[in-house]
Formats: sequence, C-alpha cells, structure tokens
Amino acid sequence: MEVAVVGLGKMGLNLAFNLKDNGHQVKGNDLSVEAMDQARKKDIEVFQELSDLLSSFQKRKIVWLMLPAGEITENVLQQMLPQLNADDIVIEGGNSNYKDSIRRAAKFAENGIHYLDCGTSGGVSGARNNACLMVGGKKEAFQSVEAIFKEVAIENGYIYAGTSGSGHFLKMVHNGIEYGMMQAMGEGFQIVAESDFQFDLAEVAKVWNHGSVIRSWLMEIAQEQFEQSPKLVEYKGEVAASGEAKWTVETALEMGIAVPTIALSLFARNISQEEENFSAKVVSALRNGFGGHEMVMKE
Repeated sequence: MEVAVVGLGKMGLNLAFNLKDNGHQVKGNDLSVEAMDQARKKDIEVFQELSDLLSSFQKRKIVWLMLPAGEITENVLQQMLPQLNADDIVIEGGNSNYKDSIRRAAKFAENGIHYLDCGTSGGVSGARNNACLMVGGKKEAFQSVEAIFKEVAIENGYIYAGTSGSGHFLKMVHNGIEYGMMQAMGEGFQIVAESDFQFDLAEVAKVWNHGSVIRSWLMEIAQEQFEQSPKLVEYKGEVAASGEAKWTVETALEMGIAVPTIALSLFARNISQEEENFSAKVVSALRNGFGGHEMVMKE
C-alpha cells in the first residue's frame, strides 16, 4: 500500500522503516532535515511540505501521524483536512486524549474521511519491528488497512478496540498501569540499593527476570541500565509526566473508580521535580531504555 508517515521522530522514523521492510510504498514528512535525511537513506521519499506529500498520492491516501499529542497534532490535522478526499484514511498514532480522537473522527467523517486512533506501545524497538497497536474507529476502515497493522505489529500484538476513541482510551489506561509498575520497581530497587547488603543491581534485575512473578520487559531494561551505570550516577531524579496517567486518573474519577496506585505514581513524578531520590532515577532510566525519552542529566 501507499502510506505516508507524518512525523519522523524516534517512533515515526522507525515505523516508516518497519512499513518499508514490509513492502509498502512509504513516504514521509517532518520539519527536521536530519530526520528526512535518515529516511532518504532507506529509500523513503520525503517531502518538506505537507501539501506536496498529500498531492503525491496516486490512489487513496493513507496517512499515519506520529506526532506529539496536543496542539501539534491538532494543527497538522487541520492543515490536512481540506487536502483529503472521501474514503481517505488518517491513522493517528500519537498518545492523544481519547476525547480529542472522538471529536476529530466526527469532524473528519463529515467529509467522508476515515479517522483511526491508534494507541502505540513497544517503544522505539517496537515501532521498528514489533509494535503493539490498539486501534479505534469504524470497523470497515480498520479492516481495509488491517494488513498494515498485522505486518508492523508483533504476533497477536494488535487489536480492533472498537468505536472512535477506544484505541487511545486503551493506550491511556495502559500508560497509567505502566506508571504504577515503574514506580513500584523504582521504589523496590531503592530499598535494595540503600540496604546494608552489597547487591549488584544488574544481577538482581537479571535473576528477577528469570522465573519470578515480576519478570518483564521493564525488568530486562532495568538490568541493561544497571549494567551500563550501576548507580545511575548520570541521571537526575526527575521524571516527566507526559499526560496519560493524569487522564487515566481523571477518567477514573469521572467513572467513580478508585485508582490509588496509578494516582500515587503520578504524584511521585510530580514530587520528583522537587526532591531527588533513587527510585526516580530508576524510573527515568526505564523510560529512557524503552522509549528513548529524554532524561534529565546531572550537570
């Protein structure tokens, strides 16, 4: 299929490579000259102007957005809307608020344009080879491009979540769970690190990741990070909160559901902006390990 990726950052560029490897005619757009140069090296056609990218399609336009949630995504969608035709498909792969996705899908549907909200997990490596995808929108639109999702995802790693907004709703809750898991790991490793025993944290993470009930990809990342920096000395104990956990807590309050673990993990990230502690360093290292999130370095 002919597919355009708008936003060639860490996730978007690797998704474009993944699509290319699976035999699709891939083209891209980004403001970064460096990102476009990297795409060209993989024989991906790139366009500096969004209008030129959209006019380059020979058939139905399939445009996969991998942009930061919020104003940037909103502005690009508004630019795109008058340049799309009925039956074109927009796949929005950023971590947008599911309520925005519902609103946008309705707006695009007025012109007969299909809007799929695609929650994307797996980090940079997942985008490159084995993504986990949660897709919301009209089922007919999903089915028309399901082959794309199947090819770029790991086996059993994609789902048709349901009506518009459901894909980003699942990703929002997924990230809320992720916050809680990472916070628990950070606090646990702080206890281990500050005990009277002389533990090798990389070895601890390694053994916990073999046969224990807390084995996971996050534990594998913890091992890798401790191997590179046993005391995480280059990290500052500040962890950014990107929004999804906040939305999860807000949604839970709207639904009358108690989510104390997710809420406290969010508050812990807020506290990390004020207080230095080892658990926040661990969480920062984990985020850097799977998503390439910018870490706060010590000066």
